[in-house]
Amino acid sequence: MSEWANQFLQLSAEDSAEPGQFSTDRAPYQKGIMDAVSERGIHTVVVKSSAQIGKTAILKAIIGFHVDQDPAPILMLQPTEHMAEAFSKDRLAPMIRDTPALKDKIADPRSRDSGNSILHKRFAGGHITLAGSNSPAGLASRPIRIVLCDEVDRYPASAGSEGDPVNLAIKRTATFWNRRIVLTSTPTIKGASRIDMAYENSDQRHFYVPCPHCETFHVFRWENCRWPPGSPDRAVMVCQECAAEIAESYKPNLLAHGDWRAEMPFNGVAGFHINELYSPWRKWADIAREFLFAKQDPQLLKTWVNTSLGESWEEDAEKADPDSLMGRRENYGKDQIPERILYLTAGVDVQGDRLEAEIVGWRASSRDEAPESWGIEYRVFHGDPAKNEVWNDVDEFLLGIYQTESGRKLRVMAGCVDSGGHHTAQVYAFCGARIGRHIYPTKGMPGAKPIWTPKAAKSKKYNANVWHVGADSGKDAWYARLKIKEAGPGYCHFPLDYDKHYFEMLTSEQVRTKYIKGRPIREWFLPANRRNEALDIRVLALAALLARPIDWTAIDRSRPIQSAPAPKATIRTGNSSFIRRQTGTPWLR
Repeated sequence: MSEWANQFLQLSAEDSAEPGQFSTDRAPYQKGIMDAVSERGIHTVVVKSSAQIGKTAILKAIIGFHVDQDPAPILMLQPTEHMAEAFSKDRLAPMIRDTPALKDKIADPRSRDSGNSILHKRFAGGHITLAGSNSPAGLASRPIRIVLCDEVDRYPASAGSEGDPVNLAIKRTATFWNRRIVLTSTPTIKGASRIDMAYENSDQRHFYVPCPHCETFHVFRWENCRWPPGSPDRAVMVCQECAAEIAESYKPNLLAHGDWRAEMPFNGVAGFHINELYSPWRKWADIAREFLFAKQDPQLLKTWVNTSLGESWEEDAEKADPDSLMGRRENYGKDQIPERILYLTAGVDVQGDRLEAEIVGWRASSRDEAPESWGIEYRVFHGDPAKNEVWNDVDEFLLGIYQTESGRKLRVMAGCVDSGGHHTAQVYAFCGARIGRHIYPTKGMPGAKPIWTPKAAKSKKYNANVWHVGADSGKDAWYARLKIKEAGPGYCHFPLDYDKHYFEMLTSEQVRTKYIKGRPIREWFLPANRRNEALDIRVLALAALLARPIDWTAIDRSRPIQSAPAPKATIRTGNSSFIRRQTGTPWLR
């Protein structure tokens, strides 16, 4: 397969920084992975990797090789159908267009008689189907010889009610003696990572390179990456055998003389683990700088371990102590908030007999930095959410002006309201009339979802937009921040008037591992007789922060924001669209 790729595969300008003829000489570790897919005796290839190692080129080579040399029915599975469409348009279509060996074998879906579509392409002797792991229809029974499962740690536990999407895909290869299954992913949480478990059941190969000083073969590991204090630009690798320093300039030659070595007996599953330290597109100094930045925040460090080292994150027990958090309250309140706060957001939770809301203050030096947060005001609004009175009280709360020690005035710039429960219509109506103030109706989503999804979903029942919030990811983020003990990026401040009940709600949930059809699923759960409104509201306030791009360095802290009336709006019955009149108030711009 690597021979075919080196001779025929063309990299396209749309998806490669180095367009033109592909060559494994650039990243020699790719050769062993490609050839394993076409090696007799191997039925499954597992690639547990970091980002930036050329994994997409490997997947494209596998598809191209089988289209041109070994036609077969192929299934490419992505985490979602949207990602499957993006892969087809941005990766697969340019490869077909620019690689002469493939161009005449797969017709352009735009041609009248092609019979092809974005997610299904036919060629002589086979076809390619692209599907999302969350789509049962895409995994419907159809014989498949080549199954490519990309980013398996981002798959849901079940494709609808059909069961584990990876197992469903693999079952489709049962009738082929020469089947090939390829699983790739950056890992996530230890104990709940699909790629981790698949790699542990393989022969566990690592890429060994020779030391230029003692010629001993060793693996690039993070613990052997060193630099003088305060000088990550001088990062080097230290040989495990002779302790000599290996400069980055040696890397191309070391990769050229490296080879894959298995650490466990072969059982038909070839497993490969590779990290960014090997990548020809990544400098050790850049990786070191990113580590120094990430280690200030456990959530950033977790992402760095997953995406730079290609390793799963082993978490401490997900618990926080309400008493210790209460003990670090500070002497400020809603009447005079700390001067360092630059931005305010809100979260609103809807219960059967009340609404609960909190205003949270934020500060960061850049968009990449974990923002420091301040609790400002937590309020409970008793009343029937089916009636306007309680919503009017919440609206007045969200329009409040907060003053810093110097007299600078701030108001809520974005907010999220949970639309779950029995009052969805009221939430959509409230937020629809205030979308000009960036008050969003949201729906919490379990699993490894982003905290904020920029593109709104459509509620057909209410003919309204709703934004998805990754509830589990948000709770992960807050629990990581609650562990930070020194003021600075990611640290959480609390005022004196927050009582013990608040902190008990904020720390009420725990993480556990459940087994669904034999697969471990990590989930947050609420113990009996506990309440969690404060935690849910904090997740919504964080989602509101992520909802809008913020140029922290450009925020003018000297200009007071004048109190302004609520913007006038017209609601069109039926579609809840918002028409805003220009009022000239600064906070609307």
